[in-house]
Amino acid sequence: MTSSFPHRSRTVPTLFILIAFVMALCMLPAAQAAPNPRYASIVIDAESGAVLYSANADATRYPASLTKMMTLYLLFEALEDDTLSMGSRLPVSQHAAAKPPSKMGVRPGETVKVEDAINILVVKSANDVAAVVAEGLAGSESTFAGQMTDKARALGMVHTTFRNASGLPDDRQVTTARDMAILALRLMQDFPSYYPVFAKTEFTWQGRRYKGHNRLLDNYAGTDGLKTGYIRASGFNVATSAVHDGRRLLSVVMGGFTAQSRDAHMSELLDRGFVRAEAIAEGDWIAKADIYGDRLQATPTSAPAPTPDDDPIRDVIAQAEYEHGDARTAAGNVGAWAVQVGAFSDRTRARRQADQAAEFLPAELDGRVAVSSVQGDGGIFRAQLVDLEETQARRGCRQLAREGVDCVVVAMGSGQ
Repeated sequence: MTSSFPHRSRTVPTLFILIAFVMALCMLPAAQAAPNPRYASIVIDAESGAVLYSANADATRYPASLTKMMTLYLLFEALEDDTLSMGSRLPVSQHAAAKPPSKMGVRPGETVKVEDAINILVVKSANDVAAVVAEGLAGSESTFAGQMTDKARALGMVHTTFRNASGLPDDRQVTTARDMAILALRLMQDFPSYYPVFAKTEFTWQGRRYKGHNRLLDNYAGTDGLKTGYIRASGFNVATSAVHDGRRLLSVVMGGFTAQSRDAHMSELLDRGFVRAEAIAEGDWIAKADIYGDRLQATPTSAPAPTPDDDPIRDVIAQAEYEHGDARTAAGNVGAWAVQVGAFSDRTRARRQADQAAEFLPAELDGRVAVSSVQGDGGIFRAQLVDLEETQARRGCRQLAREGVDCVVVAMGSGQ
């Protein structure tokens, strides 16, 4: 057979290129799977303040244009105390006009009506108009940033510092997903008459129509606000409120790689949040009061960041097992472990939860679905995947956690 390569000098470099290409392909999945250092999220029940889900919720992040929620909060305060009216006109300074995009292109010496400024900040997220508002309320943007930070502390946003009114890059301007959720909730609670502006997707100013960036308002049913944001250091952020069947959830996602992936993740978090909130309301989970062991208020700065294995719901379920005498040591017993995915007041719902959890697991981790009543309380039914080895059970629970399914690994006794 004749070689396809005419001589050695071309064969060796080509082979090296091929090997390098194959190695790059092998490394690609690991790179894609790397954790996102900018990611943080939280989902809360707006009525109770209960946290339904959180990840890195107290980790320091850059707010980007979510900052403008606080700029608007202080502007709404000024309207409420009659410092300003909707018809008041705010002057444009050289400092404000010089802000980088996104901007409206206002010029020094012009004025912006307060009503227009609100629409511009919500829909267009213009940085020059944010500075106009700041100077109109406090004389200078730096003074206004101090007032923003003071208000953040008064609202319980203990990890937030503002340095400008727009969210433009500043290493000292930081926040957390939890703090942004607090701010969003307080906007709804403190200014119910102004909150509907956050549902706007477009506005007209000086004869021109402007459309917004918040695609969730059109693409996720029940969404009625709030705000998106992006700078390179933060990634794509969004704070969203949505209502299903009279129940309102509020969620914050920070650090998205793209606006599309951020929105898709937000939709997923809200879907799961509504399911969890319904389960709590119907009393299906054990310890329905404050079940997730978390509230909206900030945690101490010394508190360790939560990990998947520290999910409070698992602790609740495990504790219930011990209280009823059902946790027994099974070390070394093959098939003597189970993954519990809930404790319900209804056997049918318990079975459904176990069946759904089983669908998330690969064949080698698919244990037998079992539903049993808790000893001493026939009104509670455990949904479990049983007949697993300990390593299988723990691997299965980690997989379920990645899919958003709450679970706990339990040791089974011979009487199970």
